[in-house]
Amino acid sequence: MSNDKKQSRWMKIFSKRGMGQVITVTIGLMVLVIVFGLINPNFFSTRNILNLLRQIAPTLITGIGQSFVLITGNIDLSLGSVVGMSCMISATLMTKGVSPPVAVIITYAASMLIGILNGKLISKAKLPAFIATLGTMTIARGIAQIVNNNYNTDSIGEAAEGFRTLFYYGKTLGLYNTIWITFFIWLVFNFILSMTRTGRHIYAVGSNLNAAYLSGVNVSATVTKAYLVSAFCSSTVGLIITASSGMGTMDAGNAYELYAVAASVIGGVSTLGGQGILLGTVVGASIWGVLQNGLQFAGAPVAIRNIVIGIIVIIAVLLDIIVRGSKKIGKSKASAEASRAGITR
Repeated sequence: MSNDKKQSRWMKIFSKRGMGQVITVTIGLMVLVIVFGLINPNFFSTRNILNLLRQIAPTLITGIGQSFVLITGNIDLSLGSVVGMSCMISATLMTKGVSPPVAVIITYAASMLIGILNGKLISKAKLPAFIATLGTMTIARGIAQIVNNNYNTDSIGEAAEGFRTLFYYGKTLGLYNTIWITFFIWLVFNFILSMTRTGRHIYAVGSNLNAAYLSGVNVSATVTKAYLVSAFCSSTVGLIITASSGMGTMDAGNAYELYAVAASVIGGVSTLGGQGILLGTVVGASIWGVLQNGLQFAGAPVAIRNIVIGIIVIIAVLLDIIVRGSKKIGKSKASAEASRAGITR
């Protein structure tokens, strides 16, 4: 194989749907890990690594859901409130004597209704995603507050020990079950996004909505599917929080929609739609978790941690806008030159 063909193949891999940024942020993640390890060797302890992976899991799961929505060119502000709603519904049901499997099914069903509502308000009623999900965010948080009469729940009790083991405290092959759940969710949704027609439609809608519609893509169904993925991921995180705390708290999931956006955009998912891969979301969530964990080991106060992560998010989005803008300018120039060449001929 010639050098030109090798370079062409590497360029294709590097430019694929944000792969360039994924590689860049992966290098950044490696640097962060090395720096924090040098600052405090306990950062590399087995106990800390396992806890770090379990801490990353909720951010990554919600990041997967938000990534699906962002790639369609939309956003899901209701995500954090659905986490809280799921936490309260599942815990309330279990404290009332409902078996954990039934409580889990009901919780997922309620969350899916929010996902469907989001999708239809945006794709059918043509509401801006920001406004539609701001409304459902308030509705979901209200449901979280009302299901137990504006009180946090009591302990879900010994009958739910199996539930707590499955979703949080249990280990399989040396890893916490939360980590395995996260891996399985990533595996399934990464396959859907990268290998199926639904995934291609999601990218098409985010790249050019009108072109996707004219190509025969069912835009309404595609947008709704993206929001259903987000609702499913949010509900799963709500269940994980219930399992970890052993009770339902009305403020569970606060600001998780922002954490999910951060994980997505740091990992190369474009806020403008049509670009990004879930491998990048893994790296973005890992950077978020490593920064939180590493700065804590370094003794940095919470305020400093938030400021550092906020700056990184702003830079990631700004770079995305600059890169996408320069590509558009380049395409416009190429089109203009082609037109001039045609006229000259």
